[in-house]
This record gives sequence, C-alpha cells and structure tokens, in this order.
Amino acid sequence: MPEAERQTGTKLRELLTAHGLNPRHDLGQNFLVDLNLLECVVAAGELGPDDVVLEVGTGTGGMTAFLAERAKRVISVEIDPNVHALAREKLAAFDNVTLLCTDVLATKNRLAPEVVAELDRWAPAGSPGPKLVANLPYAVATPVIGNLIAEEREWPLLVVTVQWELAERMRGQPGTNDYGALSVWLQSQYEVEVLRRLGPGAFWPRPKVDSAIVRLRLKPAARAGLGDRGAFLELIRRLFQQRRKVLRKVLLSQPDLGLDRTVAERVLEECGLTGEVRAEEVAVSRLVELSLRLQARGAGEGKPATMPSSPEIGSSAMDATREAEGEAPGT
Repeated sequence: MPEAERQTGTKLRELLTAHGLNPRHDLGQNFLVDLNLLECVVAAGELGPDDVVLEVGTGTGGMTAFLAERAKRVISVEIDPNVHALAREKLAAFDNVTLLCTDVLATKNRLAPEVVAELDRWAPAGSPGPKLVANLPYAVATPVIGNLIAEEREWPLLVVTVQWELAERMRGQPGTNDYGALSVWLQSQYEVEVLRRLGPGAFWPRPKVDSAIVRLRLKPAARAGLGDRGAFLELIRRLFQQRRKVLRKVLLSQPDLGLDRTVAERVLEECGLTGEVRAEEVAVSRLVELSLRLQARGAGEGKPATMPSSPEIGSSAMDATREAEGEAPGT
C-alpha cells in the first residue's frame, strides 16, 4: 500500500498554481489543510479493512489517500474536472480508489446514477453498509446527508465537516431555535455528535464562518421502528412548517389525515401530549410515537395512516421547512 502524501496548505497552493488553477468559490471549494484535523476526520470514520467509504469532494486527493490506507474501497466524487485530473494523478498508485468526475446529485432528491452504481457494486445488499467520510462542500451538505439517510441502504456511520450553523441544527434540542425537521429526521435514526469546532484557518481559502466535524452513528432499531419513513418525514415537515402553531390545529388543517377535533386530541393524549403544545417543543421520541399512532389508526380503520410518503425524502423537504422558518435553502 503506498503512503499517503501529506498535502499541507503550502503544497496545495503550489500544486494549483503550477497547473494554473484557483479554488472555485461557485463550487464551495474550501480545502481542509490542517493535517491534524484532517486525520481527526479520518479517524472518526473508524475505518477497517472491510469498509467501503464514500467521499464527496475529492479535491486534490489529500483526504482520499488517508481513507485508502484504511478502507477496502474508496469511492470519491468530484464535480470539478480540473482538480479531478490532479487527484487522478496523485492517487494513481492506489488500486482501491474509484474516482468519479460528476455531481454527486442527479437532482436535489436523488443521487447520481454513477454513484449509486458504484455503491451497489462495492456494497451490495446483504453486505455491511458503506460509510460517508467527507469534507462536504457547504452548498450540498444538506441534500447529500438527507439523500443518503433516505436510502433503503443503511449507512452505519457518517463523518462530515459542515458549516457550524448546520451542525447546530443537526443536534438541535426541543425548545431551541435550532430544533426543526432536520434535527428530528436525523436524531430519530442516528446519534448525532459534534466532535470538533473548526475555525476558518483550518481551510484554504478561509471561509467566512466556523465549521464542525459531525459524526452520525446509526441506531438500527430506531430506524426500523419508524414504520413508513417517508410518511414520518412528511409529518414532521408539515408540523415544522407551522412550528409555532399548536399541534391540534396543525393536525386538523391536514385534510388527508381525516381527523376531527375529538380524534386529534385523543391521538395526542395517547402520546402524552396536549393539543396546545407546539412541534418545536416536542421531543423526537414523542413525534415518532405520534407518527406511528397515526399510521396504526389508518391501518386499523381503513383511513389515511398519515400524510402520503414524501417523494422529497432527501433535501427539499428540509429546505421547505427551513424556508417556512425564515431560513434560506442550502447550507
């Protein structure tokens, strides 16, 4: 196995200059050049010789090489053909790396078919699920994470660098401004850990905001216990679009649920909730229970179990919620 090249900030700048290239702001290219932190990200992935790992944002291959030293197979995706060519040159000695030059997303709600094909090839059904370890470009962090978690394929571990604001929303707690549909969607299936806060100096070029290393560890039983995951996501999306309205009013405003006031209050009471509570105040476990009771009610009475399974189980549902909460889409 070849040894990974340690691409310091100085080496990276020299490499790009020698090829007449500059980082592309439009693609969110902020390279992680603090090697201690880069190794921290890789170590947090807990990679072993049987692991398949996806990296989004190859860059010049600085992190890719460290991943390749530890994993069975690295699938690394880069949208910029110029830095992709540099990475191909730098990583030529590694025979366990697949480099793809494409957008990781076919749409905001669907992974690119080339990426899916490689994942199916190296982590087929019945094998241990792949891991994500990546310095994610800010602009695609939410849709990438959302789409991977929405897959039928299980992702046991995701380790990412993201904007600090997004990290705060990922681990948001009830009663705070950070708590929203994204918080509930992730925490209903994963343990969310913010491992480190990273200042702008860890990257080149320096971003204007702090970042974070976040690790998501799958809770298999919790994921399986959601029932219809698409219906659950659609429920929390609608609840948090009207996060400051009491739950009873939100439920009654959804014609596809077919609830009257008496039934709505009874379902909420069965979950240990009053009709006057707001979604932003309710713990993840209670929202999961509410979804399951609505699903069971529909199954038992031949009525709509809950909202239809959302076709936007990736990012758009999260973006719609954030817009309703006064935030711009993207990260």
